[in-house]
Amino acid sequence: MRLGRYELKLEKRLTVSGWEAASISILAILFALALFSIIFVLAGINPLLAYREILSYAFANPFGLPPTINRFIFLLLCSFAFIIPFRAGLWNIGMAGQFYVGALAAFGVLYAFGGKVSRSADLPAEIVIPLMLLGAAVGGGVLGGIAGFLRGKLNINEIVVTMMLNFIAYWLVALMIKEGGAFMNPGGRGESFELPASVHAPLVSNVPFTLLLALGFAIYLYFLFARTKIGYQIRAHGLSPAAAQYAGVSTVKISILVFVVGGALAGMAGYHYFAAVPGVYKIARNYGYFGDLAFYGIICGLISLANPLAAIPVALLFAGLTVGGRFVQGQLSIGFGVDYALLGVLMITLVAFQFFYRYRLVLAKGPELEETVDVGVFR
Repeated sequence: MRLGRYELKLEKRLTVSGWEAASISILAILFALALFSIIFVLAGINPLLAYREILSYAFANPFGLPPTINRFIFLLLCSFAFIIPFRAGLWNIGMAGQFYVGALAAFGVLYAFGGKVSRSADLPAEIVIPLMLLGAAVGGGVLGGIAGFLRGKLNINEIVVTMMLNFIAYWLVALMIKEGGAFMNPGGRGESFELPASVHAPLVSNVPFTLLLALGFAIYLYFLFARTKIGYQIRAHGLSPAAAQYAGVSTVKISILVFVVGGALAGMAGYHYFAAVPGVYKIARNYGYFGDLAFYGIICGLISLANPLAAIPVALLFAGLTVGGRFVQGQLSIGFGVDYALLGVLMITLVAFQFFYRYRLVLAKGPELEETVDVGVFR
């Protein structure tokens, strides 16, 4: 497009630096917030006031900050569950199912120790808690491994498989907590038994120890992809499975590995949500709600360009907006669903702005216009 003596054109990027990607994401967030301000204006609310209430409650309020931290841990682990297969060129859409199978496995460990009927003091927490976390990882990893095996061995589409496994996991949850189910609440309610206080996730400086695990996984995964042989093989498989296989990389091995590890992290998210979040500590009837939240890991993974470290601020932002958005509905008397609408606008904008990861706008001086004169033909 010509602007006077200059020409505005698209130029393909060969690479995008970390600072460029961060700048694009920040611009996308600002654009999304400005766009969503229209909703607040139509509701007769000052957008600056609304955003101040959202952010202050989520990140500065003593009642809002703990839920934000817990939601952040959950989203970060689900983001890793997506990022690991994605770096291998595979899509894990099964975090919800892996999350719930991991939670069921953690409850199964507690059930085996008599946690359904025992008093808190009867349970050896120093043994049960690590086994619950391990059980959650194994449960999620096994479910993920099914998709990895079918993809690597039989070349069955992993998106279809993981989505089908989600439904199987949901029905498995319903089977276990319904009337007559092994994990049904002793009071006869259609929900699981409640975790005894002694096996709640331990706190470190008033935050669940799972926060340290999640941040540790971020650093480890970044190092894994950047500096290790297996990380190189995963990245090579993601760039070109055929070329990687020609170079000696096993497609079956990589497919199973990334889905097992990704599923294990999603399973740990299941342990965290039901063992560390105050007011939960059981699988309630509306269990599908928590599964839906797991899908935000896909968006966080895509926005962060599958970078485990970059996923940290993205997951923290989404966590704060979900918690603060829910609070501002009551505080400012806004209709239900504002938090979901805000996240929807933010997600669409961030994904749309990924266009600028591949292209950039360049304002260049255009070629000089030559003056031409039509003199006609004289006879």
